[in-house]
Amino acid sequence: MDYSKYQDFAKETFGFTFDNPDLIATAFTHRSYVNEHKKSVKEHNERLEFLGDAVLELVVTEYLFNNYSEPEGILTNWRSALVRTESISAASGRLEYEPMLRLSRGEKHGSERARQQILANTFEAVIGAVYLDKGYDAAKKVITDHILSTFEEILKTGSWRDPKSRLQEVAQSIDGMTPIYKVLGEEGPDHDKIFQLGVYVGSKLLGKGSGSSKQNAQQKAAEAALKTYQERKK
Repeated sequence: MDYSKYQDFAKETFGFTFDNPDLIATAFTHRSYVNEHKKSVKEHNERLEFLGDAVLELVVTEYLFNNYSEPEGILTNWRSALVRTESISAASGRLEYEPMLRLSRGEKHGSERARQQILANTFEAVIGAVYLDKGYDAAKKVITDHILSTFEEILKTGSWRDPKSRLQEVAQSIDGMTPIYKVLGEEGPDHDKIFQLGVYVGSKLLGKGSGSSKQNAQQKAAEAALKTYQERKK
């Protein structure tokens, strides 16, 4: 295999090449690609993802423990905001991981939700690859540069807090009412159903959200409603 594409990417993105270039190539290899290329490709990125997930959580936990004296519950919520799928898939997007992915033809045309999950898993797999090839400090630097660097904005916006809880506080403070969530629609097969929910304060629809579960859709709708309240202040 020609590893130059992955080595060039690593050099440009992280400032180093891999001693074992197979690690970085594997980090970008989805299970579906292996299924289509069984004769030439033997390993996908799920084991590296497993390792990278642990390294990511340790680095984030260590940072929060060393720099903040808040109670465990708040630190846990902050950590969850930093390592959730949306946060790490966004980091993959900023790093332009998507063109490097090795996917099956079917996965290349998957849903946005599936794409986000693949990018999040790939971020963790790359962390695992960096850890194995360059050690803990190198993996820590990647996480610091591309995940922990977003923490100030997370604190500023309050996005670490549960959106539904925040919306309830805001709605009761401003309008004196409790938000109500209603299902607006469903689409897709049972195994991959997408729900659309709206959140109402009184008779006003303040936000909509879609998700693979009603709970997830409620969270998205709450986020949209919070943005509506923010716009009202301007």
